[in-house]
Amino acid sequence: MGTAVQLVTSAVRQIPPAWNQIKDLYIVVSIDGLQPEHDVRRTPATYERILKSIKGHRITVHCTVTGQMVGRPGYFEEFLSFWSERPEVKQIWFSLFTPQVGAEGDEILTPQARAAVLDELAGLRSLFPKLVLPDSVIKGYRKPPQSPAECIFSRTTLNITADLKGRISPCQFGGTPNCSQCGCIASAGLQAVADHRLFGLVSLRSIFMASSQIGRVNNRLFGNTD
Repeated sequence: MGTAVQLVTSAVRQIPPAWNQIKDLYIVVSIDGLQPEHDVRRTPATYERILKSIKGHRITVHCTVTGQMVGRPGYFEEFLSFWSERPEVKQIWFSLFTPQVGAEGDEILTPQARAAVLDELAGLRSLFPKLVLPDSVIKGYRKPPQSPAECIFSRTTLNITADLKGRISPCQFGGTPNCSQCGCIASAGLQAVADHRLFGLVSLRSIFMASSQIGRVNNRLFGNTD
């Protein structure tokens, strides 16, 4: 077995053709909504450059939903229609914008808008098979971990700065993320895994927490601080 690598990119530059030959390499392209909104936020990684950069590849489209996207009826259906028709796209993911504690701004989804987006996307799955959004992940979005200590993704990942010299904590968002409004697809996915009950009895979350506690005790006893 090899090691799977997920590479997330804005696709501002041409993706090397040779990458098609790398086993277990999965390319994810971040796209912030339809072209008018995306091109403003992501210039120079505009729609035009993305379409050129991904040609000949098989990619996953990842879109983070912000408050600016929810005011126009049919927005997500239009987005899904455009990217589903692209032969390069094998699947489409959605995350929800995660704010910092105390932050304000148009990007932040209200609780009502958040619920409405999830309902709408769930209803679009039958029309767009490339949309990957299982019920278990939707459940994770509706009831996210309330703190980094409860988030398995936060506790099992190491996030480092772009210069490779420092760590980003407590998770990939840094600072003080508002966990009650977490929209991280990885966190929601692991939340769903953690809620699974082994043999219908014991949740995987409880097994992970117990294992984590044993590891911490071991580190204290033997002085391992890594």
